[in-house]
Amino acid sequence: MSQAIGFARGVVPGLLLSATIALAVRFISEHLGGPAMLYALLFGMAFNFLAAEVRFAPGIRFASRNLLRIGVALLGLRIAADDVMALGWPVLALIAAGVVATILAGLLIGRFGGLTRAHSVLSAGAVAICGASAALAIASVLPAGKDHERNTILTVAGVTALSTVAMVFYPILVGVLGYDDVTAGVFLGATIHDVAQVVGAGYIVSETTGEISTLVKLIRVACLVPVVLAISLLAQRRRAAGDAREPLLPLFLVAFMALVLANSLGWVPPDVRAALTPVSSWFLLTAVAALGVRTSLAALVEVGPKPVLVMVGQTAFLALFAIGGIALIG
Repeated sequence: MSQAIGFARGVVPGLLLSATIALAVRFISEHLGGPAMLYALLFGMAFNFLAAEVRFAPGIRFASRNLLRIGVALLGLRIAADDVMALGWPVLALIAAGVVATILAGLLIGRFGGLTRAHSVLSAGAVAICGASAALAIASVLPAGKDHERNTILTVAGVTALSTVAMVFYPILVGVLGYDDVTAGVFLGATIHDVAQVVGAGYIVSETTGEISTLVKLIRVACLVPVVLAISLLAQRRRAAGDAREPLLPLFLVAFMALVLANSLGWVPPDVRAALTPVSSWFLLTAVAALGVRTSLAALVEVGPKPVLVMVGQTAFLALFAIGGIALIG
């Protein structure tokens, strides 16, 4: 008991700081518009001078790691098997192929752009699956190198900014391409990075497009499990013999799959699902704010434009792949 009380006292200051930043950016996002994730990064970076403070450091680490994993696990409550199967096998195949192709092509684009293998995997996975959430989940199973946190924050910031641009531009693009509401929903859900921006873009077109795009996006979120499992397996093989070994399948992904199964079987009451879904968003936002606090702006500036250009290339590849796939399946 005394250890638990001591741990709580240690994490409370940093956790409260991260949560306060999350509350502030959510208020600004809801009243003035704009992506809350990006605001959380920028506001958090303004408090970087507190990252090394003994009082705040444990809580900031706790928020950026533990709350992140809980938030990702709770995303499983948004997915049900019946909704997934209703889309049909051609659309499901397009979504899965888009994820795999974007990761593989993204690795090549990243290496061509001068990024390390780990940074390329991080960037490609974030673009292919679900933006900031995927970046954070993938980062949690990659080996912790000296630039690990910096690369993670760069990826989260870049993919969130690109997702916001896509939210504005892609609804115009689907009109130019002549897509109907259902096809537009498939395209938007298969190409925009973050869930919130997918919802925003879909409902700009129509209510039907909004519903379809959200469902397609959540199927991409489900792809997080096999992708993170594969990356975890490869990372384990590359670790030196004396390094600490993480579990092959992290506990938060086990919880994610369990919640998907429970939701699909109807074991989760609607009231419980409605109450826990916002908790996931809050935990992820608080984790991003904590990551921002741990990030030095000077360290980001030193990197230059390469990571952003790589993500632009990966995003363009995913959009072109989806357009070609939609044309193929008719």
